[in-house]
Amino acid sequence: MKKSEQQVIEIRGAMKLNEPMMKHTSWRTGGYAERYFKPADIDDLCCFLGQLAEDEPLLWLGLGSNLLVRDGGLKGTVIALSGALNELRVYDGVNMHVGAGVACAKAARMSVKSGLTGGEFLAGIPGTMGGALAMNAGAFGGETWNIVHSVETVNRRGQRNKRTATDFETGYRSVDLPEDEWFISAELLLKTDEDGKGVERIQAFLSQRAESQPTGKASCGSVFRNPDNDYAARLIEASGLKGKSVGNACVSEQHANFIINSGSASAADIESLILFIQEKVKLDHGVELVPEVRIVGEQTCHNGF
Repeated sequence: MKKSEQQVIEIRGAMKLNEPMMKHTSWRTGGYAERYFKPADIDDLCCFLGQLAEDEPLLWLGLGSNLLVRDGGLKGTVIALSGALNELRVYDGVNMHVGAGVACAKAARMSVKSGLTGGEFLAGIPGTMGGALAMNAGAFGGETWNIVHSVETVNRRGQRNKRTATDFETGYRSVDLPEDEWFISAELLLKTDEDGKGVERIQAFLSQRAESQPTGKASCGSVFRNPDNDYAARLIEASGLKGKSVGNACVSEQHANFIINSGSASAADIESLILFIQEKVKLDHGVELVPEVRIVGEQTCHNGF
C-alpha cells in the first residue's frame, strides 16, 4: 500500500481493514476488502492518493449498485465516495455542481426544487453521480452525458484536472476515460422548467419503475446492456429464464434483466447465473449479452485478508 513500509499514510478520513463488502453493495453479498477508505473531503482524497504506491489496486465505490464483488474479496483499497464528495449546488440559474459522491436521486430532487428540468431521469439511477459519469448511466430515455458541461477528475497521483464534455467520447453505457483517472465532480447544464412540473415527472418515473422493476429487493439494477434494437429483458424472458435460479440467486419474475439475491446468495451464485443466461440467450437467439454490472475481486474464498 505505502511507497515505503516505514511511511505512515496521513489521512483525516476513515480507514477500515478487512471490510465486508456485502455491507456496501446492493446485492448484499461479496467478500472482504483489504482496505476500505472513506475520505473526509476532496483534499483528503488527493493527499491519500499522492501517498500510495503506484501499483496499489484501487476500486472506486459509490452506493454499491451495478457492482458484484466476488467471494474471495478485493486486494488493495476501496475508495468510498458516498457521503464524502457530496457538494451539491445550483448557480448561474441553470448550472448545477454535483460531487461524485452525491446520489443521482438527490441531484434530481435538487434540480426540480430549483425550478430546473433535464435532470429528472437521474431519479431512476440507483447510484452516485461518480458512477453515472463513469458509465454514462441512463433511465427513462435520458443519459448522464447529455447534461454534462464539464467535469473534474483526479489521477493516481492525486492531481486534479478540469475537462469539458467534448474531451470525452461517450456512447451507450460507455465513457472513454483515461486509465488511472476518476471523476470527482461535474457541472451539469440544465434548463428552466417552464411548466413547473418537475416533481410530477419524477413521481411518474418512480411509479413506472415500481410497476416494472423489483424495487426494494437485493439486486444491482439491470444486469445486461440492451443489445442494438432490442432489449435484454425480452431476450431473457423469451428464453424462458424468468424464475431461473442458481443457489439463492434468481432471475426476477417481474423484470427478466434483474437478478435477485433471494436470501443468502453468494457472489459465485450470481456470477454463475449471469454466465448461464449469456449462454442460453446466445444459443437461443444468437445474441451475446454484455454485462452492465461490473464484476471484481478474487474467486477463491477467504475469511478476510
